Amino acid sequence: QVQLVESGGGLVQAGGSLRLDCAASGSIFRINAMGWYRQAPGKQRELVARITNVGSTTYADFVKGRFTISRDSAKNTVDLQMDSLKLEDTAVYYCNAQISQAGEGRFYPGRDYWGQGTQVTVSS
Repeated sequence: QVQLVESGGGLVQAGGSLRLDCAASGSIFRINAMGWYRQAPGKQRELVARITNVGSTTYADFVKGRFTISRDSAKNTVDLQMDSLKLEDTAVYYCNAQISQAGEGRFYPGRDYWGQGTQVTVSS
């Protein structure tokens, strides 16, 4: 099956930086998009950033200008560079991938897969 493994989370002071990494492996024919979501205690999971297989990016308003998403297609990885971190950024960050298998249509968006999450804690 498909596996998504995140790394890079941890504790950082407000104003600091962290870089998250996610590596996809397993039964993969084509990754159509990868992204990062986050979920804080008592809140719903929300989109942070997303990047497609052609490089189109989407950012949540609350991270624009602070976070940057990038990908390495050859390695099936996606990174999230987080700068100017705020207390409100504290959450579990989840890697997401839309993955298609052989035989599925060229324009089929793929099925959603999720990583186990990595904790990001921002302190004052």
